Formats: sequence, C-alpha cells, structure tokens
Amino acid sequence: MKIYKSKIGVGLVLFIALVFGISSYTLVIEKSWGGLLFIALTAAFIAYLFHQTYYTIDGNILKVRSGFLLNQSYEISRITKIRETHNPISAPAASLDRLEISLDNGTYVIISPKEKYGFIDGLVQRNPKINVQLKAKNKG
Repeated sequence: MKIYKSKIGVGLVLFIALVFGISSYTLVIEKSWGGLLFIALTAAFIAYLFHQTYYTIDGNILKVRSGFLLNQSYEISRITKIRETHNPISAPAASLDRLEISLDNGTYVIISPKEKYGFIDGLVQRNPKINVQLKAKNKG
C-alpha cells in the first residue's frame, strides 16, 4: 500500500488567505466577534481538509480521502485515462495542479497528488492500458 499526499498549491492558499484576511479585517473593525470566530473555524476546517486529503494505491484499488467528508474507492482496472488539468471545480485536491482520472463508466475524479509522476507510475503498473496524457514530464 502506498499513500500519496495531496499537493498544497501556494496560489490556492494565498487566495483563501486573502479572502479570509479581508473578511477578518472587516469583522474586527465592526467588532463582530461571532463572525470572526466563524471565519477562524472555517479556516481551521479548510486547513484540516488540506492536510487530510490523500490518495492510496492498495492492490488494485485507488482510494481517495479528504478528511471525514470523502472516502471513495475506485478499481484501478476501470481507469481508462489520466490527464493533467487545472480545472478549478470542487474536488478532493488542495492544488490547481491536478489530474483528471477517467473511468470506463464515464465518471471521473479530479485529484492533486504531490508526487504526480510516481502516482501515475503506480497506477500504470497495475493497469498498463491507462491512456496517460501529460503536457510535459518534468520530474525535476
């Protein structure tokens, strides 16, 4: 079994920090302590999700986990395609440097493993029929 942590994108973190920072500043000026507490709890929850989002290759199963909110399993033999994407759609991914994994039933999952190429290699070793579409393979 191999665990791959989600990549945490600096741009995404900075955007979220900016939004929460501006909101927090406004709430402090207005002395809205309940609102500030809500913002702080929301920020802590997002940080928790970022650190608890990971992907596991366990035998012929890909497991996608994002905190207590998401725990999905996919048969690696059903994966047909992996392609790079920067799609900002809500997904178990803490970065916009993402992979879209397509299955034979037309569904897909978008993830962002930190060790992208090692992750892809792990899947392709178990299912060599996967069509991998990468823009540029730069391991450095």
